[in-house]
Amino acid sequence: MTPERRPPDDPGEWLNRAKSNLVRARADARLEDVYLEDLCFDVQQAAEKAIKAVLIHKEVDFPYVHDIARLLSLVEETGISLPSEVREAEVLTPYAVLSRYPGVAEPITEERYKAALAIAEAVLEWAQEKVSTDVS
Repeated sequence: MTPERRPPDDPGEWLNRAKSNLVRARADARLEDVYLEDLCFDVQQAAEKAIKAVLIHKEVDFPYVHDIARLLSLVEETGISLPSEVREAEVLTPYAVLSRYPGVAEPITEERYKAALAIAEAVLEWAQEKVSTDVS
């Protein structure tokens, strides 16, 4: 079922999109003929959108980039400290571009996919907490 759409400046819409990317990444892993690289793209997108939800909540303008380290630096500039599991999300940045094209990067192993998924899940959980409680 499609979530209720919200305005693009609503952090809840960005969190919904992040959740949608994670649902796809989890569900598609059970399908035949699905590349783990494609699932890692959704994993990266989930983390990126969750971080951007926090930035919107804090009323911080952000560039439309896939560089998670850069986005996390903007979050830190608001005074929010980042737990180590959220800081780990920086490793997801290459999945935004490099892993989507044949031959550009090494194939993703199931172990790397599962690790990336766990990182994105932690980022989403953290972002939901920040947006709902505004605790830094």
